[in-house]
Amino acid sequence: MNSLVKLELARTLRNRKFLFFSVLHPALLFLIIAGNADGTTELDGTGLTLPAYIMVSMASFGALTAVLTGNSERIAKERESGWVRQLRLTPLPGRGYVLAKTASAAVAGLPSIVVVFAVAAAVKGVRLDAWQWLALTGAIWAGSLVFAALGVAIGYLASGDTARPVTMVVYFGLSLLGGLWMPATTFPWWLRDVARWLPTHAYAALGRSIEQSHAPQVQDLALLAACFALFAGGAAWLYRKDTLKA
Repeated sequence: MNSLVKLELARTLRNRKFLFFSVLHPALLFLIIAGNADGTTELDGTGLTLPAYIMVSMASFGALTAVLTGNSERIAKERESGWVRQLRLTPLPGRGYVLAKTASAAVAGLPSIVVVFAVAAAVKGVRLDAWQWLALTGAIWAGSLVFAALGVAIGYLASGDTARPVTMVVYFGLSLLGGLWMPATTFPWWLRDVARWLPTHAYAALGRSIEQSHAPQVQDLALLAACFALFAGGAAWLYRKDTLKA
C-alpha cells in the first residue's frame, strides 16, 4: 500500500493545474474575500476578525478541493481504463486501495492549508498562539479525510464521463451551503438550519473553535464522524460491487 501511496503522490505533484487550484487558488480567494478588512474589526456574531474567519474557511476549502476533486474523476477513469482491474491481480487488498487513495489525497491537501495560513499571517496580520496554528493545521487536515472518503465513493459511483459534473455539483454545493465562501450567519434562517447539518459547516467550525480557544462542539464532531463512516462505508461497498462486475 505504501508504494501505491507514493505513486499517487507523484502523479498529483506532476499535475500543475491541480496544484494551482488546490494550493494557490484558495489563497487567492482569501485575499479577494478578505479585501481591505483589517485585523481588528470583529465579524458580527463570531467573535473573530474577518481575516481570521475567512482564513479557516479558505484553508478548509483548499483541503476540500484537493481531496474531493483529486480523487473522484481519477478513480472513475482508472476503473474504465482497467488500472483498477490490474491492481486486483496484485497482493494489494481492496481496503488497501481505498485507504491508499484516501491517504494520498489527504497528504496532497496539506500544502493548501499551510499556504493559506502563511498568506493570512503575512498579508492580513492574523496572529494566533503557536498551539493554535498547530491545532488548526491538524484539525483541518484530519477533517479532510471525510471528504477524501467521499471522493473515493463518487469515483466508484460515477462513470468517467459523469464523475466531473457530479463532483462539481457536490463540491460547490457543500462549499456554498456549508458557509465556506461566506459566513453562514448572513444566510436566511432556513438556510442556516440546512447549513448546520452539512459536513463542511461542521468542518470549518472545528477550526473556528480553535481560534476562539473553545472545545469543538459535540454536534460537529459527531456529524463529521457519522459522515466519514457513511462515505467510507459507501466507498467500500461500491468497491466490492465493482469487483463483482469485473
